[in-house]
Amino acid sequence: MKTIDAIPVSKIGRASKLISTGFKVGANQLKYYGEKITNPEDAKSNLDQNNAEDIYNGLVQLKGSSLKVAQMLSMDKTMLPEAYVNQFSLAQFSVPPLSPQLVVKTFRKYFGKSPEELYDHFDSKSHHAASIGQVHKAKLNGKELAVKIQYPGVADSISSDLAIVKPFAKQLLNLKGNDTEKYFKEVESKLIEEIDYCLELKRSKEITTRCGMISNLKFPDYYDALSNEKVITMDWMHGIHLSDFVKKQHPKNVTDKIGQTLWNFYMFQIHGLKKVHADPHPGNFLVDENHNLVALDFGCIKEIPQEFYRPYFELIDPACINNDEVFEQKLLELEILRDDDSEKESRFFKQFFKELLTLFTRPFQQSSFDFDNDDFFMEIAKKGKGLADDKEFRKFNQNRGSKHFLYMNRTFFGLYNLLYSLKATIQVNEFEKYLSGHEKSEHMEVPQ
Repeated sequence: MKTIDAIPVSKIGRASKLISTGFKVGANQLKYYGEKITNPEDAKSNLDQNNAEDIYNGLVQLKGSSLKVAQMLSMDKTMLPEAYVNQFSLAQFSVPPLSPQLVVKTFRKYFGKSPEELYDHFDSKSHHAASIGQVHKAKLNGKELAVKIQYPGVADSISSDLAIVKPFAKQLLNLKGNDTEKYFKEVESKLIEEIDYCLELKRSKEITTRCGMISNLKFPDYYDALSNEKVITMDWMHGIHLSDFVKKQHPKNVTDKIGQTLWNFYMFQIHGLKKVHADPHPGNFLVDENHNLVALDFGCIKEIPQEFYRPYFELIDPACINNDEVFEQKLLELEILRDDDSEKESRFFKQFFKELLTLFTRPFQQSSFDFDNDDFFMEIAKKGKGLADDKEFRKFNQNRGSKHFLYMNRTFFGLYNLLYSLKATIQVNEFEKYLSGHEKSEHMEVPQ
């Protein structure tokens, strides 16, 4: 894959790149109007494909926040046309890496030494490149290491990048109104945390220590002396990326074991730690030769405040969903319903979310759940598409829900998709055995 020798770091340089992307999107739109007359059946899908490719190619040259937003959007297959999902998902695995010269420059700036002076061996060719950083393989004292390096300019361009990419996101997601700002502020705050590699190092060590007792779950060790605000050094973990693992047939007991580990890991974080690894895409997990799950990269951690946690998980209970008075109160607490809603808006959203929650919480309504269930996922996709196509919905104020939904929903959509790719059957409450006294008393009991 061709490497990148320079990344625009100034606001003007980055804005110019996105403006040129905007011109390409505009040209695609003009082409679409003509094609709609001569080839109406394929015109819209061709427009989506062309726009998705041009937007992604522009973001790849920038890396950083804007590319991270594209990666986030690709995780929810109900939000965007398929062309965008397929193209943006490349940000998880297939991003052109920095050239070796830029890598050395980063080391000299933050360590005062070249990588060859710090490690016994350093592979200048990147093994994995993503939106915010890339990973190289190294060796020191016989130990294999993974070295994650942050791209230059990422930290200084978050706010300006989001301001530029915001119109694209609003158009793709059909967001309207001034109060969409709280969602972009939430994304900005998480991205600021993600580029703080000192914070990531601290969180990685905390979560791997506290989740270390979960069976069949492995983590790398981290090395403070070889890490700083732009570089993190950890153990090189051997295994197959989850996305590659699921491409082959495996015994049911193996995929169930991996799926159960994944489920236990996430449920323990949510209910025990009240914070969660909110980036559950396949690039962050390996499967080792003993079919253990290996969790990598804890840059994106969502802390779950109690005032959100309690009503969010109370809505698992069918008795809560089916009690109109209680249900309405929970929707108000979660900012799904608004004090200024008209009677028509209130009725519409109560009905929609009752149907959606009854569907989405289905795995929690039984002792075990088989994620090899096409009907379940087709129902979710159909529900999302139905809302997007609903002309009545487009007239309403669509900015619904607490800002905390953004990363919690991202977590659950990502987790569900990973379990679906594994075709795993999980025991819903097995994770409870890892919750100790105080944590278990705080845990919301899952209905049977």
